[in-house]
Amino acid sequence: MTSASVTADDPAVAFARQYAEKLMLLSQGSVDKNFDPYTDIDWDHPDFAVKTDDKRWILPVSGDMFARHPWYQAQSEARKIAIGLWRQANIAKVGLQFETLLIGGMVQHTFKLPNGSPEFRYCTHEVIEECNHTLMFQEMVNRIGIDVPGMNPILKQLTYLVPPLASVFPNLFFMAVLSGEEPIDHIQKAILRAGEDIHPIMRGVMAIHIAEEARHISFAHEFLEHHVPQANPMDRFVLSLAFPIVLWVGGRAILVPPRAFFREFGVPRSVRKDVFFGLPDSKEAFAGFFGDVRSLAKKIGLMNPVSKQVWKALGIDGATTRYRSEPDRPGRVRAA
Repeated sequence: MTSASVTADDPAVAFARQYAEKLMLLSQGSVDKNFDPYTDIDWDHPDFAVKTDDKRWILPVSGDMFARHPWYQAQSEARKIAIGLWRQANIAKVGLQFETLLIGGMVQHTFKLPNGSPEFRYCTHEVIEECNHTLMFQEMVNRIGIDVPGMNPILKQLTYLVPPLASVFPNLFFMAVLSGEEPIDHIQKAILRAGEDIHPIMRGVMAIHIAEEARHISFAHEFLEHHVPQANPMDRFVLSLAFPIVLWVGGRAILVPPRAFFREFGVPRSVRKDVFFGLPDSKEAFAGFFGDVRSLAKKIGLMNPVSKQVWKALGIDGATTRYRSEPDRPGRVRAA
């Protein structure tokens, strides 16, 4: 048997080839289907004007836990709109800040990649797309015209911590990527699937973000599927414990508004606790954001008896999905 045939039959070589082919497919997708926020969203169209009496800014119940709470439902229409404007602007600002962290990490990761690495090309495509997303999110904030802070002050310090992770602990970094991308993608798809009457700025931003985030989430999954099984047993065990913790922290950063929001609108402390921490439906919704990631953890061997207890303690255990982006079904998380 020749050395060439041995190499061709080597499972490790076949595994690497399949990974490279998947990344080339994602890279080609970025070439064939990409968006520019200033040509694909008609910001100056009259219907895109932001008005403080526009009911389309009322929070959509399909994608926002806060919108479903009786306290919000009991507010006047004008107050619902004001709260909706602030909340949507702040969500966009948080998205911008998260994308900035991701861009910094991706640049760190590509800097040390060897020549010929398929990861370099795909990651660079993704950085370009994420830069456009930051422009899109900031334009939305500017159009709404409210000076929102985005993340709370403590989480903003992640700016100095997360990007270097990509160079030193790339598996941990891409777990952090999923901790933000999965909840945002889940919420935006739920809103568009529900067909609620939302403002066209929101609809345009969500449509572009969902289309391109599909590739970004796919890459993070593929990266972890390829690299985690190659780690030594101790590293895999540590990653199995870190994974749910990273998801919980990132998910809360995306979901929970800063204290400035609650002060601005006099939201009672009990309402805040109900919506984001206490109500069974809120807990189920939060756990539901991570169905795809639980499937990934199981697939790459990060679900073990100890890590399962961490998922459970954090309240993000539950069913795995049959396929990526499977829509929520009532009771699916509880049943699991």
